[in-house]
Amino acid sequence: MIDDRAIQRGRHKMTEPAPETLTGAQSLVRALEHAGVEVIFGIPGGAILPAYDPLFDSSIRHILVRHEQGAGHAAQGYAMVTGKVGVCMATSGPGATNLVTAIADAYLDSVPIVAVTGQVASTVIGSDAFQEADIRGITLPITKHSYLVTDAADIPRVIAEAFHIALSGRPGPVLVDIAKDALTANTHFVWPNELALPGYRPSSRPHNKQIREAARLIAEAKQPVLYVGGGIIKADASERLADLVELTQIPVVTTLMARGAFPDSHELHLGMPGMHGTVAAVGALQKSDLLITLGARFDDRVTGDLDSFAPDAKVIHADIDPAEISKNREADVPIVGDAKDVIIDLIKALQKQTADDGLTGEYAPWREFVLGLKSKFPVAYEAPAQGLAPQTVIERISKAAGPEAVYAAGVGQHQMWSTHFIDFERPRQWLNSGGAGTMGYSVPAAMGAKVGAPERVVWSIDGDGCFQMTNQELATCAIEGIPIKVAVINNSSLGMVRQWQTLFYDGRYSNTDLHTGPESIGARRIPDFVKLADAYGCVGLRCESIDDLDDVIAQAMSINDRPVVIDFVVERDAMVWPMVAAGTSNDDIKIARDLAPEWDEEVL
Repeated sequence: MIDDRAIQRGRHKMTEPAPETLTGAQSLVRALEHAGVEVIFGIPGGAILPAYDPLFDSSIRHILVRHEQGAGHAAQGYAMVTGKVGVCMATSGPGATNLVTAIADAYLDSVPIVAVTGQVASTVIGSDAFQEADIRGITLPITKHSYLVTDAADIPRVIAEAFHIALSGRPGPVLVDIAKDALTANTHFVWPNELALPGYRPSSRPHNKQIREAARLIAEAKQPVLYVGGGIIKADASERLADLVELTQIPVVTTLMARGAFPDSHELHLGMPGMHGTVAAVGALQKSDLLITLGARFDDRVTGDLDSFAPDAKVIHADIDPAEISKNREADVPIVGDAKDVIIDLIKALQKQTADDGLTGEYAPWREFVLGLKSKFPVAYEAPAQGLAPQTVIERISKAAGPEAVYAAGVGQHQMWSTHFIDFERPRQWLNSGGAGTMGYSVPAAMGAKVGAPERVVWSIDGDGCFQMTNQELATCAIEGIPIKVAVINNSSLGMVRQWQTLFYDGRYSNTDLHTGPESIGARRIPDFVKLADAYGCVGLRCESIDDLDDVIAQAMSINDRPVVIDFVVERDAMVWPMVAAGTSNDDIKIARDLAPEWDEEVL
């Protein structure tokens, strides 16, 4: 028996148990479990194969996708609906390079994902070994940070750092590339209690002086607009934004990435600005004397010709990423900080300013003007004399599924119609590829969203062009029990490109016919989306008539044990309006009636 005196004399030393010896692959899986990972989207291959053996016994669910790009977009969809880090995994060489598009997409849209890739053994890196690719170098411009791990002992620390970096500050993708010999080597698992990242200190708290100056400008302004970007959703700041609007009664515009950050049903919400924005949103920005910019980045699709954008407006620009402030438009009041903290502090400053100095804004005439634009120029369309209007399809889906559903769009006309004709009432309701404009995003992103929010109805609103890029993930959905619903807006064309060919290339439709409609080659649809859905183990439906529309959508809504694909055969020449042609001033916004000779009134 050991007594206290013996311990004090050092005759018997009390020691902690030795760290458990694991392989690097086991350490990787253990680290992912410690990081709170619930699901991984991936495909095994030679270099990453050692990690798949311990993953077989892990609590982490692995979803075997059919293409690595699908794994990346699924990780994005999961991250966007949950607010957590999405995880994808691939092998070396082509497995890793197939993730590049999704990684770039996540980088531009500030989506937190961690991509784990296998790499050839460290002894042959640089020798052009089989399936070797410098994925760290390839992704350097499109990641927040990237790692190449060659020592198994580093794996837990690197995973802990990767998740912290991906989710903190401005969210984004992090790559962890692990050499195969590091996965097979023996190591001790040690999870770090704290992280040492001396060069990484994202600022979240705004500076009080800048907040006070912003409050002063808001009180002095006569025509202010809240220009709201996706940073509001990333910061979970939607409720605080609503508080700010109720306090100030300032009109709001929400960018493509911010749809749902502020409810469409609110009177002061003017809709989406930009190339295909509403007249009210575009007009409000152009006529404003103060832009209160929260978590937005003055993207070219919003500003049009930058020199003519909001020419008389001062700018308050709040963003968690200091690199975005004054990058495209000089800020009069730059504020670096988390959007939620900025709004909370701004509300306090405005209330104190009113109490101490009696300074408060008076915007009634301005509200009357912008609400007049909203009333006079609603987003509308003319139903075709024959055929099915794509806008009607999307309206009816929104009505049937409601704001509690999640909607993931591809890229093109159907994406723009979705932003206008779906009712957005809450954050994390809308998923799309904004910055990169990635065709093929919708189906795998919807898959990831359904995994992250299984209790919600998830609709993929896709085009017949986008759908053919990643529809193989329907096999994943059918096998894994992920019952998404896919609306293929089938106009038998690359629709947005066709719209530009109509407007700017004299109707010369070079290489935009997809032959997916009834007028296809030899009267055959290539492919037949209903048969394709059936082949993938899904329910395939088709709708070509307004008379059948509601019944077909109701049928899809009633099926919840497997994926559903609806081929909506729509009018081929429907266009997205309003529109600001690329590179032109937002003052030149066009609406559908501009095509008519009798329309001679200026919109703005």
